[in-house]
Amino acid sequence: MENIIVIDFGGQYSQLIARRVRELRVYSELVPYDMPIEKIKEKNPSGIIFSGSPSSISGNADGRKPPVVDSRIFELGVPVLGICYGMQLIAYLLGGKVSGTGENEYGKTHINLSTDNALFTGLKSSEICWMSHRDCVSELPEGFKVIASTPSLPIAGIAHPGRRAYGIQFHPEVLHTPSGMDILRNLLFDICGCSPTWTMVSIIESQVKVISETVMGGNVICALSGGVDSTVAALLVHKAVGKKLTCIFVDHGLLRYGEDEQVETTFRKNFKINLVHVKAKERFLSKLEGVTDPEKKRKIIGSEFIRVFEDEAKKIKDVEYLVQGTLYSDVIESGTRDAAKIKSHHNVGGLPEDMDIKLIEPLRMLFKDEVRKIGIELGLSEEIVRRQPFPGPGLAIRIIGDITDERLDILKAADRIVIEEIKKAGLYEKIWQSFAVLPAIKSVGVMGDERTYSYPIVIRAVTSEDAMTADWVRLPYDVMERMSSRIINEVEGVNRVVYDISSKPPSTIEWE
Repeated sequence: MENIIVIDFGGQYSQLIARRVRELRVYSELVPYDMPIEKIKEKNPSGIIFSGSPSSISGNADGRKPPVVDSRIFELGVPVLGICYGMQLIAYLLGGKVSGTGENEYGKTHINLSTDNALFTGLKSSEICWMSHRDCVSELPEGFKVIASTPSLPIAGIAHPGRRAYGIQFHPEVLHTPSGMDILRNLLFDICGCSPTWTMVSIIESQVKVISETVMGGNVICALSGGVDSTVAALLVHKAVGKKLTCIFVDHGLLRYGEDEQVETTFRKNFKINLVHVKAKERFLSKLEGVTDPEKKRKIIGSEFIRVFEDEAKKIKDVEYLVQGTLYSDVIESGTRDAAKIKSHHNVGGLPEDMDIKLIEPLRMLFKDEVRKIGIELGLSEEIVRRQPFPGPGLAIRIIGDITDERLDILKAADRIVIEEIKKAGLYEKIWQSFAVLPAIKSVGVMGDERTYSYPIVIRAVTSEDAMTADWVRLPYDVMERMSSRIINEVEGVNRVVYDISSKPPSTIEWE
């Protein structure tokens, strides 16, 4: 399969580069900068892109060494594009010089391009681009020429056609560079010789083949939550193994109001797949009693899920594999060598080391929007495909503090009102996630001329494409007013409602 390797140096747009390549229907994979050259060669890349980085080739103030790659990467014989720090790294590794500009350059910039270069074919000689840097290439490596410049930056793009090595100081992956996708298109199709063949159909066909060859006729169980990820994963595996698949829906007592009945009814009605409904509320809550640390919550829930699945697998003969709907964003946020751990997703960093069952994760390299497209291709209804994400640990990470039956009841009731009002306003499918959070604190209020000392409810609503970044939703005041009024009047134990107006980053979508 043709593929583009994006080497991550810790830049804020690294994942976005990989997404943009995929949008052009070429498979891309994000790998850490210290991946051995042998491993990169094994992936047989059609091209390589170096990402940006917060580091500086000319030296970091805190003494950190800048991240670099093995210079033998240029001997692989495939095109290489360096973006921002990536361009500076190419120059540095091949004998050029990088120095500080003396001032930072951020934002939209007019840039002059040499349009006779393959990277800029079809573009105008003057374009708008997005800059974000404080260093620059001050001396070209041997054999390179300048292909872009700005009034304040003489070397804003470099190229060595013989080596098929290119560098640009600006960011083509962001929307603020209007011709950015044209540049990437030139790279992929004209320079790397790729074809736009990575489609939803090709993903389905390849995954079904891999799963079938992996399972080799054995029985398989699937962790079903009722969300789009686990449902799509289940349908992919069902195409590969048929009646050998049994889906297991675990009610850990941390689901939203009425969700256990809804999931079971929807799944049994729409799919002819074996389903086992395990009611395990007491089992999970006893393990979580007194636990307030969010990482411990996630690890406990992740471990207990596996134990439940192992118990259920023993009731079915010849089960070696467990299917999970793990996404690429889960893997990245749970921490890899190229990304700091933001939080351990229960299905990644929360898994126990001593598992008696092997994992199949057909969606592990996909983002949420890609999974939804596959769902449509597999015949899922819009209702299921467009369902807002719900975390595997459930309400455990929306109660900030100790989990008790009282707090669960309060949060379920408040969350139900939030969703009802969002749907009434016709906003449900326009919003990535909308939900309620219960901090385990109390504040003073007054009801019926009497003092109250009760919980607040936080309402959170965000827009996003893939959960890697998100922005808070500017909900209409009348919608917020109805939610607040209903929660305070209908949910006993609440006397205050607040709205979270923080974006990701610096916040995360969930509170824990």
